[in-house]
Amino acid sequence: MGVAFPPSSQSLPLKIQSKSFLYSLYPPTIRTHSLKSMMNNPSSSPSPSLALKCLKSPDPQKTHKGNSPKNESAAGRSVPEEVLPKLVEEALVWSSLHGLVVGDGNNKRSGAVPGVGLVHAPFALLPVPFPKSQWRQACELAPIFNELVDRVSLDGKFLQDSLSRTKNVDAFTSRLLDIHAMMLADNKKEEIRLGLHRSDYMLDAETNLLLQIELNTISCSFPGLSCLVSELHRSLLNHYGKHLGLDSKKVPGNTTVSRFAHALAKAWNEYNNSSAVVMFVVSNEERNMYDQHWLSTELMERHGVNSIRKTLAEINEEGKLLPDGTLCVDGHTVAVVYFRSGYSPNDYPSESEWKARLLMEQSSSIKCPCISYHLVGTKKIQQELAKPNVLERFLENKDDIAKVRKCFAGLWSLEDSAASVGDAMERPEYFVLKPQREGGGNNIYGDDIRETLTRLTTEGGEGLSAYILMQRIFPTSYLSYLVREGICHHDYAVSELGIYGAYLRNKDKVIMNDQCGYLMRTKVSSSNEGGVAAGFAVLDSIYLT
Repeated sequence: MGVAFPPSSQSLPLKIQSKSFLYSLYPPTIRTHSLKSMMNNPSSSPSPSLALKCLKSPDPQKTHKGNSPKNESAAGRSVPEEVLPKLVEEALVWSSLHGLVVGDGNNKRSGAVPGVGLVHAPFALLPVPFPKSQWRQACELAPIFNELVDRVSLDGKFLQDSLSRTKNVDAFTSRLLDIHAMMLADNKKEEIRLGLHRSDYMLDAETNLLLQIELNTISCSFPGLSCLVSELHRSLLNHYGKHLGLDSKKVPGNTTVSRFAHALAKAWNEYNNSSAVVMFVVSNEERNMYDQHWLSTELMERHGVNSIRKTLAEINEEGKLLPDGTLCVDGHTVAVVYFRSGYSPNDYPSESEWKARLLMEQSSSIKCPCISYHLVGTKKIQQELAKPNVLERFLENKDDIAKVRKCFAGLWSLEDSAASVGDAMERPEYFVLKPQREGGGNNIYGDDIRETLTRLTTEGGEGLSAYILMQRIFPTSYLSYLVREGICHHDYAVSELGIYGAYLRNKDKVIMNDQCGYLMRTKVSSSNEGGVAAGFAVLDSIYLT
């Protein structure tokens, strides 16, 4: 999803700082300390040679909290000490030369002015091992989920009914539903529908099943940078593969940025106005802007399509709707609205942003996503689709239904099931409590689940409707090398696979329904959350086994 960076270190509890300082964007005086020195003596001076060293946990075998590694073969093996400094240095140079960069949180202008305050994106030094069979399974699911999103989006009553209780307790979802209801009342037709999606999975160690975490239908981030990480790993293995026993050909190519740009260009072409533009809806401060610029650059250089970048506030101020439904912003006719913001309550600090969202929905521009696609990506709809016989309402092909159902983790509603609430309170370590939010850092784990459910049941009302309960997935952990801000950290880690998909339909004609590439994110196994931009994870790629 989109980008949400953590607060400064000064506002975080000390125990959080000491456990996750390498996975957040902290001031230089903090980020250059080792974990041990940070805990024992926070004021100690950093070593000048630390940048090319790899920090290790005091005892990874003892501090490791995830599943025990099944093996340390392939990308999970230790890197020889004589090779590691060279590998890290070459990776950092490669990242700088090839645009694998984000804005530096220590520079206040880095999120607003391109080219100012750059730092390499956080990445894993080596790709993570992943079985070919589950890789193929994930890729085959992408077109099915693309179609499912489109089918569900057409059933306005299903969306409104399924989210009706959530609406009563979640102001953000309520506003989205209000806009959706207005479009239904106006009989607004979205004849050209564009979806750029990402379905996220984990491989459960106990069952060896590929299980879906969530389906993202808005602001699917890292199509640009994820491609670069695959290239980085192939480059490193071309040079050092013989020392590591790894083959660069087993890292699959990643074409997400070119395929997403292709989908945007095709949608622009369907709008049929050569002077129109693709409008990126962005945040005021966007340290992940370079991931977005890779897309706009592909659009211009490969397809000759111009793009503009506007915040919701700017769209409200500069936008106008012509009598025929054409949306003009700052003098530009907008063919495609591509959201890289607008998925979080924080993106709507005033009524100006909501007015902009409504203006875009009322227009004839192609929205990516339109309001109904956005709602399909909510956690509640994910849980509703997992109910018996619901998929059959939207998909006819029995094989497709079976494939989708096979990847569903356990999902439960809390509104009508005292048993689900009781199970989660009794054994919270086996569940995740999810609110209707995107972007990382929102889920509830462990004892916090018990505390939250106790509070909500004591308060009464419909507070439970703001959440769904999901089975917690326990993937296998591997020995990994995580690099952030020039520091390599050696620890056991788990990974999450995201598969990108693109769907474009004009009336009854499906123009594009493709799997477009992938995103691999890796985090230390002791971390619950998994967002890269939120500071919990690093970008990674796959090593097929």
